[in-house]
Amino acid sequence: MQEELIDEVEYHGHPTSNPLLKWPASLISYIFHPIFVPLYVSFFIVYLHPYYFSGFSAQNRMRTMLIVFQNAVFYPLFATALLKWVGFIPSYFLRTQKERIIPYIASSIFFFWLFLIFKQQPDYPRMIAAFFLGVFLASSAALIANIYFKISMHGIGMGGWLGAFLVIAGTSSVLMTWPLAIVVLFTGLVATARLLVSDHRPADIYAGIALGLACQFIAAYAML
Repeated sequence: MQEELIDEVEYHGHPTSNPLLKWPASLISYIFHPIFVPLYVSFFIVYLHPYYFSGFSAQNRMRTMLIVFQNAVFYPLFATALLKWVGFIPSYFLRTQKERIIPYIASSIFFFWLFLIFKQQPDYPRMIAAFFLGVFLASSAALIANIYFKISMHGIGMGGWLGAFLVIAGTSSVLMTWPLAIVVLFTGLVATARLLVSDHRPADIYAGIALGLACQFIAAYAML
């Protein structure tokens, strides 16, 4: 019996009860929640990259960000809230693999719609369409991986962010040293935070990061 309990702890992880670690780790988990990562990457592409949206007016840039917020953040959150209200899931935190199935499907639909919006508008740079194709691929692959193990959604989000910046570094002349260094730091912080406050195994987080990275590379190969 004792050996079974030890195996259970080793498999599911052991969230920390130390408040000096728990609160910062929880804050990092909320700030870099995967639902917000597409918004952060889009903000960089729209406002901080010097070339992609250089010909767009301030109004059109804001409109682009509102489209991203509506489809990548608001609709997935609303769908999750609706699932909770009707009793399909017991918690907003999606702690089990079963609870994540429908949110994965719903989010994949919204991400694919974003990809189509940006792909079919010739004025938009192909990079933003490629990014959301990668996000769609990652969410779809995560749905399949979720059948077998509880892959880290935070890991997928940060891997996608890192992958997008690597693609930008490899396909544009803009120096990406500092943005890449910052995202690598963020990825390490988020991975550490999830080990401290979630029941993920390290393999769940590493697999998520690898999946996010791979899907961005695949999307870039298909689109750019």
